[in-house]
Amino acid sequence: MIRGLLAFAISSLVACLGLLNLSSTADAQQTAALRRVGVLLLARSPESEEAQAFRRALLGAGYSEGSDLVIEWRSANGDYGKVPRLVADLVQSKVDVVVVESTVASQAAKRATSTIPIVMTSTADPVGSGLVANLAHPGGNITGLSIMAPDLAGKRLQLLKDIVPRLARVAVLGNPDSPYTRKVTEELKAMAPSLSITLSVVSARTPEQFGPAFSAFSRAHAQALYVIEDSMFNIHLAMILEHTSKARLPAIYGQREFADKGGLMSYGTNFRDIFRRAAGYVDKILKGAKAADLPIEQPTQFELVVNLKTAKALGITIPEAILLRAD
Repeated sequence: MIRGLLAFAISSLVACLGLLNLSSTADAQQTAALRRVGVLLLARSPESEEAQAFRRALLGAGYSEGSDLVIEWRSANGDYGKVPRLVADLVQSKVDVVVVESTVASQAAKRATSTIPIVMTSTADPVGSGLVANLAHPGGNITGLSIMAPDLAGKRLQLLKDIVPRLARVAVLGNPDSPYTRKVTEELKAMAPSLSITLSVVSARTPEQFGPAFSAFSRAHAQALYVIEDSMFNIHLAMILEHTSKARLPAIYGQREFADKGGLMSYGTNFRDIFRRAAGYVDKILKGAKAADLPIEQPTQFELVVNLKTAKALGITIPEAILLRAD
C-alpha cells in the first residue's frame, strides 16, 4: 500500500511539473508574440482623430491591444527640438516598428536606426529629402506614405485667385525649420507669375514671430494669405487664426482644422486616411514584409473645406463651382 501511495505521489508530482512547464511555455509564447509599435507624433496627440484612425485600423487587422499588441505613443507637441530624444526613446524601447509623422521625424528616425522598420505617415518629399532612393523601391528600412501631391501648392494658389479674382499680392507664412516649407515655396514661386501674383514670403519659427510676420504682410499690402503646413502652426492654430482675422485676410490652409475653426478655406490631404493606410504598412511588416520592398504611396483623398461664415464676414462671395467641389 505504501509503495502504491508513493507511486501515486510521484505520478502526481510529474503531472504538476508538466503542467507548470506547459504554462511557462505558453507564457513565453505569449510574450514572444507581443508586438510593440512605436508612434511618434509631431503635431498631434494620441487622442487625435488621425492617431485613433491608425489605432482602429490596426485593431481592425486583427490585433488586440494588451494581448498581442502594444502601441508606444510619443508626442513632440509641435517642438522639433524634442524629436531626436523621442525617437531615441522608442529605439531603446526595442519596438518592432516605428511610425513617424513629418519629414523631420522621418530623418531623425533614419539617423537613429538602420534596422528597425520605419513607416512614414506625412513626409513631404521622401526622395528629395534623402530618405529613400525612389518611391517604387525605397530600399533600406523606410517606407510609408508621402503627402507630396503634384501641383498641390499651385492648386491652392489658384483657389485663392478664384475667390478673389483681382488678387495680385499674396502673403506666404512658412516655418524655415521644415524641409516642406522650402519645397512648397519653390512651387508657389513657379506658379505665381502665371496667375499675375506677387508673393511676400515671411518666416516664423516660434509663435512669438507671428505678430512681426503679419506686420510684414501689412507693409506689403497683402490681399490674401497662404499658410504652409507645419506642425508648430498646427499647435498654435488659434493664434494664427486670430492674427488672420484681425488683418481681415482671406486665407487658405493645408489642413481642414483651420477652416473648421474659423479659417476661410483649406485644401489638402485627408490625414485620417493617411494614418489609416499607415496601419496597413505596419501590419505587413509585423507579418514579415521588408520595408525596403514596400513602395511608398502618395495621397488618394483630398478635402476642400470652405467656411461660409468667415466668407460672409470678409464680404466674399464663394463661386458656385467651388461650393460644388467642397467636402
